[in-house]
Amino acid sequence: MTLAVAVSLVVAAAGQPPATFHAETRLVVLHVLVTNGHGELVTNLDRGAFSVYEDGRRQSITLFRRDDVPASVGLIIDNSGSMRSVRASVEAAALAFVHASNPLDEVFVLNFADTPRIDVPLTNDIHVLEAGISRVDSIGGTAMRDAILIAERYLRDRAIRDRRALLVITDGNDNASSVSRAQLRKVVEQSGSVIYAVRLVGQSPSEDDGNGDGELDRVTAITGGDVHYVASMSDVESAVLEIAHQIRNEYTIAYTSANQALDGSYRAVRVKVTRPGLNARTRPGYWATPLPSIR
Repeated sequence: MTLAVAVSLVVAAAGQPPATFHAETRLVVLHVLVTNGHGELVTNLDRGAFSVYEDGRRQSITLFRRDDVPASVGLIIDNSGSMRSVRASVEAAALAFVHASNPLDEVFVLNFADTPRIDVPLTNDIHVLEAGISRVDSIGGTAMRDAILIAERYLRDRAIRDRRALLVITDGNDNASSVSRAQLRKVVEQSGSVIYAVRLVGQSPSEDDGNGDGELDRVTAITGGDVHYVASMSDVESAVLEIAHQIRNEYTIAYTSANQALDGSYRAVRVKVTRPGLNARTRPGYWATPLPSIR
């Protein structure tokens, strides 16, 4: 959520080599999705259309981008036994997601059952992704929290893009993780990655026993993402394509917090759009602490 940024000032003097000075500050980076009253994406706003507030105090926007910025993306695919009958359709949807993403995105694939495993390291080679997505058998339980934690750690250690996202495709509640809900929440609140999910259900989400207490809803919401509930495999591909479209159309907004203290406090963040009838979605806040050791 916060980044330490080195700002270089190069001074060219006659007959002297350039001198470089470094000043370190901390930016808060937000990935913002804007929709209208019909849920349609709004992608043509400029910097002046946004206001950013931290703990109720307006902040000055330091960086603003609305173009299709390449991202580092993780596909987290539930490979538990209950997914065996739909695995082929999930693979097809995952490949559709890759094809709909920015060609310069780097993508990795993490399959999980009882134990998460990265089957395809970060790459933008579509052939490597196609081969890796389809080479795993479905077996075991559902260690979803463990999978998200490992994916976050992998992005932190290996990703080269500043914009980062995770997409979870699953049909069940976590029943095998060693990572607690509190531990996972702490990590995702500080990671800066936006988490999306596609959740297969037998009927409507409110009636589906497998949805449990809404853990996926909470995890995605605190990152600025959301969950797409689908009742049939025919809807999975359209859901992942919509998510790919959302990732490609997020605004990137960064500000230098007026409060630079790393005091461990939680800072509530709100982004407002000046044009009536539009809604901005981003993460609701961040912890003012050094980045966690995701171990």
